[in-house]
Amino acid sequence: MGMKSKVYFTSELTPESVVKMYKALGKELEGKVAVKVHSGEKGNFNFLGPEFWRPMIDEVGGRVVETNTAYGDRFVGVRDHTDSHRKLLEEHGWSRYFDVDLMDEEGPDHVFELPDGHILKKNLVGKHILNYDSMLVLAHFKGHPNGGYGGALKQLAIGCASSAGKALIHSAGRSDDRIAAWDMHGDNTQFPECMADAATTIVRHFCGNMAFINVMKNLSIDCDCVAAPEKPCMKDIGMLSSLDPVAIDQACIDLVMNSDDPGKEHFMARVNELNGIHTIEAAAEHGIGSREYELIRLRASKTGASAPFLPVFQSPWL
Repeated sequence: MGMKSKVYFTSELTPESVVKMYKALGKELEGKVAVKVHSGEKGNFNFLGPEFWRPMIDEVGGRVVETNTAYGDRFVGVRDHTDSHRKLLEEHGWSRYFDVDLMDEEGPDHVFELPDGHILKKNLVGKHILNYDSMLVLAHFKGHPNGGYGGALKQLAIGCASSAGKALIHSAGRSDDRIAAWDMHGDNTQFPECMADAATTIVRHFCGNMAFINVMKNLSIDCDCVAAPEKPCMKDIGMLSSLDPVAIDQACIDLVMNSDDPGKEHFMARVNELNGIHTIEAAAEHGIGSREYELIRLRASKTGASAPFLPVFQSPWL
């Protein structure tokens, strides 16, 4: 991509700081804005709730979007059917503040073709994604039981895929049936590449009308989709924003690895065991972002707004 991508960082972890991090990007999202969040599985206690994200969502006047899962009968969870998913959205408070669009609650799915995919040649997404002009991706950065970690790229891939699309990703393109898919799950090279493929279709669809915020809080090795997750193993680190989904995820990984928190060994063991960084590598190969970045710390100015400070460190992937 030539120039290094800009990734902004703050150690402040407040709802107001989310808005500051978005404004630092200097990007005005156009038209109807889809705001991708993770609504949290029933029983999960690490996810970031609607109160945390509300000022940011109000700022862009966006609509919260989610999709149904593809648990089948293999995992505990209630988000794999629209009725039970909507009930949980009420329990978690999302419906109190927002009209949540489950993008795949009505069929048929929309198909994004990907002739140059590493593995996937198509991505199945909820057809409601076509109702939006822009997307703001709000990600809780943490571990993941299949992908090693979850951040912006995971929100784009699994997060935007329909239930059938999730099955296709998990099965390395072999099946879109959410029951059968788990018997043919991709290996630790195939799954990250499928994640990158699926994420690529979303980035290409929105043609630059996207912004990304990753929050490094409640750093468990388990995703917010896990009903009984492991407790956080690291102290909170901070919040990042970028227009580049590859750079922001790479920066989060680097912040973990550069941390002096002893819990990072446990966190990175999950990432490395599942070849999580390969998702970033494969996405960069698609050209949807760069692993080369400049991390810019924001500090509070006298007026209360955030102002650029000095780079914390630059990407080692030069």
